[in-house]
Amino acid sequence: MSVVRFSRAALRVMPWKNGGGTTQEIVSWPQGTGLDSFGWRASIATIAAAGPFSTFAGADRSIMLLEGDGVRLVTQDGRVDHRLDAPHRPFAFSGDDAIDCTLLGGASNDFNVMTRRGQWRADVRVLAEAAAIEAAPHGVLLALRGAWRLSGEPCREGEGLYWTDSAQAWQAVPEGEGARLAVVRIVPA
Repeated sequence: MSVVRFSRAALRVMPWKNGGGTTQEIVSWPQGTGLDSFGWRASIATIAAAGPFSTFAGADRSIMLLEGDGVRLVTQDGRVDHRLDAPHRPFAFSGDDAIDCTLLGGASNDFNVMTRRGQWRADVRVLAEAAAIEAAPHGVLLALRGAWRLSGEPCREGEGLYWTDSAQAWQAVPEGEGARLAVVRIVPA
């Protein structure tokens, strides 16, 4: 079993090619794979300017606003027209879609999960109370607000962990009112 702890503050910041934002990669699996060959990937992005989202053919995506005013996501044909303006509410869409992004105010920070269609599927949700998290071979937990105990181990706001290649289950317990925990279970498709 491989469990890795991380802190948002310590993740490397990489600028986008189009200059419209930055990405902090949490994990890309298998390790060492690029953007065209990952099985699954989790990251945090800062969207600082309007423009097109990168397409990821053959991938399914989930995005969730963390902080900021949010964005509007639209496809030319109108199949997607979504305001991502409420924090901690995951929105799923196809990486094949050519999405245009418009800022709803200033820059925003978003949590992103991508899975290779036909290989992996992501279950993304947000907890606000104690829960048993069913085992999954891969996954990510991120304390969005407040502190948590994850199977007894402390996890402060902005910290998290991910695991790969193990059927890992967790007990998640908030340590105060208003705590929120992002839970990503990655399972075979």
